[in-house]
Amino acid sequence: MTSAGSTWHDVIVVGARCAGSSTARLLAHRGHDVVVVDRADFPSDTLSTHGIARGGVVQLSRWGLLDRVLDSGAPAVREVSFVTGAGELTRPVKERSGVDLLVAPRRSVLDGILLDEAVAAGATLRTGTSATGVLRDDSGRVTGITTRTRAGQQHTLHARHVVAADGLRSTMAARLGAREQESFEADIAIFYMYVDQVPWRGFEFHIAEQGFAGVFPTHDGAACVWLTRPTGLLDAVRTAGAQREAALVAALADVSPGLARRVRSGRVVSPVRGVIAPPNYVRTAAGPGWSLVGDAGYHRDPITGHGITDAFRDAEVLADALHETLVGSTPERAALASYGSARDAALRDTFRLTRELSRFPHPSRFVELQIQLSEALEREAQSLASRPAPAGHLAATAA
Repeated sequence: MTSAGSTWHDVIVVGARCAGSSTARLLAHRGHDVVVVDRADFPSDTLSTHGIARGGVVQLSRWGLLDRVLDSGAPAVREVSFVTGAGELTRPVKERSGVDLLVAPRRSVLDGILLDEAVAAGATLRTGTSATGVLRDDSGRVTGITTRTRAGQQHTLHARHVVAADGLRSTMAARLGAREQESFEADIAIFYMYVDQVPWRGFEFHIAEQGFAGVFPTHDGAACVWLTRPTGLLDAVRTAGAQREAALVAALADVSPGLARRVRSGRVVSPVRGVIAPPNYVRTAAGPGWSLVGDAGYHRDPITGHGITDAFRDAEVLADALHETLVGSTPERAALASYGSARDAALRDTFRLTRELSRFPHPSRFVELQIQLSEALEREAQSLASRPAPAGHLAATAA
């Protein structure tokens, strides 16, 4: 291995997807020297069903990026359907908090847009590069990281602050010393695939005894069709090997025969992907010289489908806090404490509802909890829409 020397920055962001690239863009746009490190190359996909709740759409609109996402081919979703054994209820997406649509862009597209915008704002990007360690001064304060490229080249990055945005399997959280504030286990699995040649109309949610399925229309006329159930009820999918597609359709038929028929009438255009028992945790938001954003700091089962909105919300709150301390208007400890308090208050309702929904209560109670979730998401969207315009009135800059 060879060493390529050292560089100095205001902020290092480890992780270049929704949370990391958004944080980097917001800071770079304010004139801070930001470097973003990610072991992946872009554009690339990641495990995600990628439906964006209203709050996330509000953020895209406020940041000047919603039109670019729609221009990429992600369809504007203007109705939401709820299907239970009692029938189907379809509602339009009404104009609230400044937006009248939902959207579910493929992550390879969305992450690429966000990262392009971060670079256009002035952030430096290093892909194919893994964070291998954390630097600290004599007081224990984090002062940077060490990295290694895929080719084996080592580099030392120094910074006034390090942001860990490296996702669900974050290695940085442990290196930084973040602790779990709260966690719970959920015996639940989710699998999904992409299906086209079906006239998908909008977001769909299908609720049955110990089963929850859905449809998120996305690029190229396809939709992400997903199913979540207690883990044991999806063992046939997990162990199906080359027959996983047929096993997932059969499992869908147990929860929503009508949705399974429509999937069979269309064309599956992807492998089946999924996750078993994803962790549910809230970690310490920040410490001396470091912070966590996105799934690195907070993750809950995707049954409440809120991860992208969480990432966008927390990226802005963190960027505001870091800007204040970088320019010297607020001491770091106070700024980071404010970020942690705001993040913890914002996630409280969805974390609680995730815990209850992941136990798969009776469908009638499941519907009640979904209504509570919808109300919580609307309150959050209103709160985000009422925030001051981002510094410098962000607008899309990449072609």
